Amino acid sequence: MYAVRNLKDDITYLGVEDRRLHLFENIFPLDRGVTYNSYLIQDEKTALLDTVDHTAGKQFLENLEHVLCGRKLDYLIVNHMEPDHCALIDEIVLRYPEIQVVSTAKTFQMISQFFTLALTEEQKLVVKEGDELSLGKHVLSFVMAPMVHWPEVMFTYDKTDGILFSADAFGVFGTNNGNLFADEMNYKAKDFTDDARRYYSNIVGKYGMQVQNVLKKACKLEIRMICPLHGPVWREDLDFIVGLYDKWSKYEAEDKAVAVFYNSVYGNTESVINALTLRLAEKGVKNIAVYDVSKTDVSVLISESFRVSHIVFGATTYNNGLFPKMENLIQDMKALTVQNKKYAIIENGTWAPAAGKLLKAELDSMKNMEQVGETLTVKSATFNLEALDALACAIAESLK
Repeated sequence: MYAVRNLKDDITYLGVEDRRLHLFENIFPLDRGVTYNSYLIQDEKTALLDTVDHTAGKQFLENLEHVLCGRKLDYLIVNHMEPDHCALIDEIVLRYPEIQVVSTAKTFQMISQFFTLALTEEQKLVVKEGDELSLGKHVLSFVMAPMVHWPEVMFTYDKTDGILFSADAFGVFGTNNGNLFADEMNYKAKDFTDDARRYYSNIVGKYGMQVQNVLKKACKLEIRMICPLHGPVWREDLDFIVGLYDKWSKYEAEDKAVAVFYNSVYGNTESVINALTLRLAEKGVKNIAVYDVSKTDVSVLISESFRVSHIVFGATTYNNGLFPKMENLIQDMKALTVQNKKYAIIENGTWAPAAGKLLKAELDSMKNMEQVGETLTVKSATFNLEALDALACAIAESLK
């Protein structure tokens, strides 16, 4: 049974919603599933923009066959070669042998790595920055977007209708549940923004400079609709999602707020964290977010590290080093170039506390990170109450 929806009279959404997948890229939890988006333009010539993951292939091919209704497929435009978007390239070429595949030189190199498919030179149309392809009424222009977040990525811009097909940029975790357009859902709700941020920070977050470069290109286009490869289509309030991407890619905090990331083996470090947050609240700090790194998926912690201006780390010393879950978080933060944060440290150790020194060294190796207050040392369950109060005062003052 086909499941499609028109964006315009001659542009159709062929994507598939996946509620069965537990882990995106076999690492990021999907509480609300994910979409694989694909689009078909029917003009004098027909053009399919990207395919879907192989697990969604049956539904996708039914969608495509229904919408084409016997017409031949002239072009397959490949904006991104990650397998959740390109898995059916070989199937499409086999079904429509007269097709031309349109993409970058780097993409065609990757096609030869993923598939045994041997494309003829007639089946390849290599494009570069600013090249155009006429389908009849629709004229498509190609915008190179390398490292957003793979090196071959490009955007396709429909000059006729002002539609930007943006590959993985502006993607969001979660299924649309029939509400294809963002304006049909509560896109300013916390859960939606959290899904958008968790997607960006973990998938694209490392490449802020490259995102800034492509945003500058996009600003020169008259964009009336954005069609990403995951999540909803944007036809209203485009500044909302573009503004978030602009902020995130500059590594600017969304909220002047504090998040606490801690681990606690026997509950003593957690007890100190609870004492600190109560003092922060007494000093007027609102919306404090607290996360046990042993229970919270690291992708959520990374998302929060992009959101807030201040982070408190509560870490135990473990085998003379950092607790493994805390160490994993710090290494992920470094890999995703988290920066521009103010941080505070609470360390714990029964005989040789080392977590504070190790944490500080790692955090100070990251860009534009500033410690607030002195490191508070806890020995088992014992600590200096005045030092805790001083740390709470320093964090609260820094948030003003």
